[in-house]
Amino acid sequence: MFKVGKIEIEKAILLAPMEDVTDISFRLVCRELGADVVYTEFVNSEGLIRSNEKTHNKLKIIEEERPVGIQIYGSNIESMVGAARIAEAESPDMIDINAGCWVKNVVGCGAGSALLKDIPYLVELVKAVVDSVSLPVTVKTRIGWDNNSIQIVEVAKRLEDVGVSALTVHCRTRVMGHKGDADWSWIPKVKEAVSIPIALNGNVLDASDVKQAFNQTGTDAVMIARGAIGNPWIFLEAKEIMEKGYIHTKIDDEMKIKTCLRHLDLAIGVKGERRAVIEHRKFYSGYLKGMHHASKIRNTMMQLTDYNSVRENLLE
Repeated sequence: MFKVGKIEIEKAILLAPMEDVTDISFRLVCRELGADVVYTEFVNSEGLIRSNEKTHNKLKIIEEERPVGIQIYGSNIESMVGAARIAEAESPDMIDINAGCWVKNVVGCGAGSALLKDIPYLVELVKAVVDSVSLPVTVKTRIGWDNNSIQIVEVAKRLEDVGVSALTVHCRTRVMGHKGDADWSWIPKVKEAVSIPIALNGNVLDASDVKQAFNQTGTDAVMIARGAIGNPWIFLEAKEIMEKGYIHTKIDDEMKIKTCLRHLDLAIGVKGERRAVIEHRKFYSGYLKGMHHASKIRNTMMQLTDYNSVRENLLE
């Protein structure tokens, strides 16, 4: 059971926080298609406490997307505490701490999975955030920095001791990045060691992976990241395969186009037309994949800057 604050969901399916992907429009699309809980893009604590407008805009949430968590990252305890309080003011359902991001610019400033190189400091940072806000605090991390420093069971125990409400485990090390197979065998070991909800992340790329993750590991929740990019229907399909044993909704070209336009329409409501249309270009590869003349259509779409032209070309 994924029980965090007021959230209580059996076999929850979560949308992972992803930079430049999980803005309000994408979160809403995924919620409409079956995601149980969604998360913001990961938000830089230093940018928040310095009142950077672009950074603060990533915190914005709306009622229709609940339950929603705001994820923050950073390496300085004082900055993370300040950022957590700013995030709390936006009234999310939880605050998540990023202790798993593997990319260089995040790790280079001592944040994300770099925190796994100093477990006592990670615990101290998390405790400070937990003590500074009234909302539930969760953590997303990896099984370790590398194969010689896998300490996820001990980390889970220590995080539970300082008041973390749930833990998401990306079942790879930082050194692996997204390469190689995620080792799901760590999930049962972590679940046995703690009583807080555990979410599995890593190698969840289609609906059958979601079902297998629940059946194989007994995880309380499954968090989907890259598997949802260009394929937000993964949540719908996962629910169907878990409830009925098969996928009965056909994701045809018409549904893909309809979802793509719905996504863009929602983005326009948040960002304005021109910006939304331009930023939506990164999603066309996923939405148009497998369609007749997809490459030609995508090249045309990359030149458009208004909604009506996009809609007309896609429907045509």
